[in-house]
Amino acid sequence: MNDLSMRSHKLRGYVSHGADLRSGKLSPKTYLEETLSKITQLDKSIGAFVTVNRDGARQAAEDSAKRWANGKPLSPIDGMPVAIKDIIETADMPTGQGSPMWEGTDWKRDSASVHALREAGAVIIGKTTTTEFASSHPWHKTQNPHDPKRTPGGSSSGSAAAVGAGMVPAGLGTQVVGSILRPASFCGAVGFKPSVGAINRSGSHDHFSQSCQGAIGATLADTWAVLRAIADRAGGDPGFVGLTGDVDFKTRTRPGKLAIVETYGWKHTSEGGRKAFAAAKQRLQTVGIELLSRADDPDIEAVDQSLSEAMDLTMSINAWEGRWPLNTYSDMDPTKLSQSARDRLLAAEKMTQKQFGELLARREAVRATWAKAAAKYDALITLGACGAAPVGLGTTGNTAMNVSASLLGCPALTIPVLADEGLPLGLQLLGRANDDAALFGVASWIAAEGLSRPDLVGTVA
Repeated sequence: MNDLSMRSHKLRGYVSHGADLRSGKLSPKTYLEETLSKITQLDKSIGAFVTVNRDGARQAAEDSAKRWANGKPLSPIDGMPVAIKDIIETADMPTGQGSPMWEGTDWKRDSASVHALREAGAVIIGKTTTTEFASSHPWHKTQNPHDPKRTPGGSSSGSAAAVGAGMVPAGLGTQVVGSILRPASFCGAVGFKPSVGAINRSGSHDHFSQSCQGAIGATLADTWAVLRAIADRAGGDPGFVGLTGDVDFKTRTRPGKLAIVETYGWKHTSEGGRKAFAAAKQRLQTVGIELLSRADDPDIEAVDQSLSEAMDLTMSINAWEGRWPLNTYSDMDPTKLSQSARDRLLAAEKMTQKQFGELLARREAVRATWAKAAAKYDALITLGACGAAPVGLGTTGNTAMNVSASLLGCPALTIPVLADEGLPLGLQLLGRANDDAALFGVASWIAAEGLSRPDLVGTVA
């Protein structure tokens, strides 16, 4: 099912090496040097990184090695190299926001999440490419690690490409439409967009009400451990408790009942993607999982109907919420804005606050429909993207299969267990809002037991 015919890379996990780190068989310094070697070898062509802080990373790995040797690691990710999307502030590296307007700008502070990662002992290795202001225009021509002619997706382009190429075990991403799930699916990595508000995004230049900070990782365990470490030290967005719960990756519980959702995007999916999904569905049914669809449950039908407006509703909400800072950027130098950014500003200037209020009311109604259906299932599943990554570096691909999770504000995972055109394609799982840990439990069982990919689970050794 995941038979990739083009260039393939082995994903590199970290937290599963806990026993070797404790015994001294593996050192964070050794792991880092292997990471830097892979970046040197691969990134000249892939272009996932904007900046790599080799000196800072080596010092952090040295400090981590001493803690492991003394039996006092700060967390399971102590010593883990983590890449940071270049929309998220770092004190020791510029944050360019994927725009020539801010390229090379040093904000001189860590975001809440980056500071939390440092407190947990993570090695902040570098900044990864993003589209302009984490939207749709790709200033950086990052390649898909499995086919250089194809997009890695966006806007978390570099983080997905770096993980998918096996350069790093994890990277931070952000999503307001499909910016974590889609590139993770295209690049063959695990992608997690948490519930809205679950991860503190202070110091990240994405202020939309549907924005989430999440992670792209080599395994489910690595992905969860990174965000668990952040939430333990920085909580969620202001007014939100943040990511809660724990996941036992060693003891997996079979889900009782799953639902299939087509969402707004199904009509945009490729034939190969649909066939891969059908094969996964058949395998899950073979191992005894009950799967229901819109034909079986009126509540699922209501969800699919309500999500028919997911893209229009999301883009309208984002347009109003993005009026600032685009208006002040336009005042500063409109020539440094892409045409798509200028178009979004023009759309926002035609809107009224009353219209925005009506949009929010419609979103709440859609979320209520979702909550009713989601309460009946362990998870709802669909495709992680419309199909294989499209050819061309001037696009980031269709967001149609990912926008629903953003509109709903629910947790969503994509795991690379499918293939289309010989390239990675994710299986997407969506869960109940603020029940993110449970979704990881379901994904762990599906990957390891249902679809025979235990390597994608990983464990905290």
